[in-house]
Amino acid sequence: MTQPAQAARFQLVHVRWWLLALLTVAAVGTVGFVVLERWPLWDALYMTVITMTTVGFKEVHPLGTGGQAWAMLVAVSGVGLIFALVGIVAEVMVTEVTSGKREARRMTREIEALRDHYVLCGFGRVGATVARQLRHEGVPIVIIDDIPESLERARRDGFLVVEGDATDDATLRAAGLARARGIITTVDSDASNVYVILSARTINPDLFVVARANQAGAEERLIRAGANRVVSPYAMAGHRLAGLALRPRVVDFVDAALSHGDLAFALEEVTVTADGSITGRTVGDLREQGIYTLAVVREPGGESAGYDANPAPDRPLLAGESLIVSGSAATLAWLREHA
Repeated sequence: MTQPAQAARFQLVHVRWWLLALLTVAAVGTVGFVVLERWPLWDALYMTVITMTTVGFKEVHPLGTGGQAWAMLVAVSGVGLIFALVGIVAEVMVTEVTSGKREARRMTREIEALRDHYVLCGFGRVGATVARQLRHEGVPIVIIDDIPESLERARRDGFLVVEGDATDDATLRAAGLARARGIITTVDSDASNVYVILSARTINPDLFVVARANQAGAEERLIRAGANRVVSPYAMAGHRLAGLALRPRVVDFVDAALSHGDLAFALEEVTVTADGSITGRTVGDLREQGIYTLAVVREPGGESAGYDANPAPDRPLLAGESLIVSGSAATLAWLREHA
C-alpha cells in the first residue's frame, strides 16, 4: 500500500474513533443527568449537548452538587473532543498538501479542459528539449513519465504531467489523448515506443504521431505501428554536424527562422482546409499579402504526395494541400486564421 493510501486509512480510523467517542460521551452524559438529577430523557440529552458544545445556555433545571460536577466532566470531555476534531482536520489538510493530492487534482482539471494539445511520452534529455520547443511555439502539452525525477523536473518547469506507463491505455486517456492533436513518444526503448503508438492509434485514430527511433532499423517498425514521422536523434545529430561544418550560416538561418526569433520573417507549415478563405486562390494572391510560398505539398500522406517547389504565381491552392511558406509573424498569423 502506498504512503498516501496508508495515511488516508489512518485518518479514516481516527474519524471512526472520534465519532464513537462522541456518541459514547453523549450517551453517558445523558444517562448521568437522568440518574443524578432525575430529569426526563429529552432534558438530559439537551443538557448534555449544550454542555459538550460549550454553548453556554442556562441549565434546563437547577443542578445539585452532583449534577454540577457531572456537567463539568461532560464539558471537559466535549472540549477534548473539539480539540481532537481540530487535530484530525489539520492532519487531513497537511496530508493533502504533502502528498500532492491537491496539486494532482489541479492538474487533472487543467488536462480535462485541454483540446487539440500534444501528449509527450518521456521527459528525458530529448523529451525535455521537445517540450520546451512546443511551449515556445505556444502549443499546449501534457507530459507522461513514470520516473519520479523526470516528473519532478517537468513540474518544476511548469508542465502538466501524468504519472504512469505510457503504454497503458488508462494513462494515455488520463493525458487527454482522445482530445489531442498529436502524440510524440521519445522513450529510449523502441519496443515501448511501438506499444505507445499502437495504444494511441486505438484511442484516437486521427492523431499525428511522431516517434523516436533508438536503434538502426527501428524506423520501419515504428512506421508499421502507425507513426506518421520517425526521428533518430543520432542520425539527426550527424546531419546537423555535417551541415554546420559545410554551410553553418545556412543552418543558423533556418534554425532562427523556425524558432520564430528576432528575424523579420519565419518559416511555417499551413494546411489549406475546404472551408478556408484562401481555398481556390493562387500563390500570387498570397504574395500580395507578403507571404512567399516556398513549396506546395500535394495530398500529404496520399499516393500522389509530392512537393511543388517554387510554384508559379497562378498555381491554385487546393483543399487538403499543405503550404511551406515564409513571411512576417503577423502575415503568417493571418494565413493560419484564413487557411
